[in-house]
Amino acid sequence: MKMKIMGIIAKWLFILCLPFLLLTASLGWAVNSHWLYNYGFEKYSVVQTPELAEFDLEAIADELIDYFNSGEDYVSITVTSDGEPFELFTPEETIHFKDVKGLIRLDYWVLGGTLLYVLAYAAVCLFWRWKRYWRQLAWAVFGGACLTLAFMLALGVGTLLGFDQLFWQFHLLFFSNEFWSAEGYMLLLFTGEFFYDAALFCALGSGGLALIMGGLSGGWLIFTRKRAKVKK
Repeated sequence: MKMKIMGIIAKWLFILCLPFLLLTASLGWAVNSHWLYNYGFEKYSVVQTPELAEFDLEAIADELIDYFNSGEDYVSITVTSDGEPFELFTPEETIHFKDVKGLIRLDYWVLGGTLLYVLAYAAVCLFWRWKRYWRQLAWAVFGGACLTLAFMLALGVGTLLGFDQLFWQFHLLFFSNEFWSAEGYMLLLFTGEFFYDAALFCALGSGGLALIMGGLSGGWLIFTRKRAKVKK
């Protein structure tokens, strides 16, 4: 009886982990995607902004990605204007980047923890008792995929209908200061429209992965349904 209860708990924990795994994976991709940074710079004509026209934006993106994955507390990017080098970001902006880095670290921890559990649960189902638990794993994947799709659909609709309000509430919830609105180059580089696109990409990426996983697991369940009935 205890083993059965533990099995049910383990299965539901797997289902709940899957949306967090896919979302944090998408966020991790966004943080480290050179393509996404350059896409935003080009789409919103950041390179044509007079204050940024003489800067190497690709190099700035590279340095930010390196910073987010480094052990440094504060970002330090030196640029040159009219032959004079200076720090790109103000002290207030560097504090905000430190706060952002803390959230990125949290994302990595959640990604690592959920990935470890998902792989461990899948390994037990696949190799411990073999085919007896294969359908249980498939149902868990299908359930987690459906939950992810529902969550991403809600996130996508919320982004489309009220992104500004969601973005505002996000900053109030996760940041203890208002340096996210500090004046300087940060807001010129990363506009609200950039984060709108990034949020949609993450929702679509997570939803797309969930759709693939749900389709494969659901298809396998249908394909093996008759065989499972015969064994019963």
